[in-house]
Amino acid sequence: MCLLVAEDEPRLRKALIHLLENNKFMADGVATGVDALEYAKTNNYDGMILDIMLPEMDGICVLKTLRNKGITTPVMFLTARTEVEQRVEGLDAGADDYLAKPFSTSELLARVRAMLRRKDNYVPDLLTWNHLVLNRSTYELNYQEETRLLGGKEFQIMEMLMQQPNFIISSEQFLSHIWGWDSNVEVSVVWVHISNLRKKISAIHAPVEIRYIRNAGYLLESRNDL
Repeated sequence: MCLLVAEDEPRLRKALIHLLENNKFMADGVATGVDALEYAKTNNYDGMILDIMLPEMDGICVLKTLRNKGITTPVMFLTARTEVEQRVEGLDAGADDYLAKPFSTSELLARVRAMLRRKDNYVPDLLTWNHLVLNRSTYELNYQEETRLLGGKEFQIMEMLMQQPNFIISSEQFLSHIWGWDSNVEVSVVWVHISNLRKKISAIHAPVEIRYIRNAGYLLESRNDL
């Protein structure tokens, strides 16, 4: 599950991302409303945490714009503004939840989990294709009685492939979705992680393979020799 965190206070933004990643979420952080809108318009996120008082464009304006564009990604407002009128304005704009600062980390995580469960297209913790199982909670890849633990980036790549089997995903798409638009990571890093994934798939004797299509990208497909 990937979340977008829009918070202009650097220390809090960093703390929120650290908290989410430690609890097996992926998270991107932005500091302005304009950046939040641009990132959210990609529709790459399962949920968003927005501060209302963002520079350049406030959180409510961001949310209204997204909803007008038909983007239904769940949103929770995280803000110091606790007046009833502000809560009503945020919820009327299309927010799914509202949590006031200061907050407890346990409550934040519980609300995030509840928000994600309410998604119309909620995806279970187990992702399965062709009897291959990816456990989103433990980062384990399983086929029959064999299991391999995946690293963080390996897991994210495998999740993208299993969500769209037989569909080509380019190296640039992996870089954008996993490392972020502004990352300086070289495309060779994707190749390394794909190579490691292939070895782990082979080790558990799964009847699938990650195939490279020249000048296009990678796709997950059934092995032709089975």
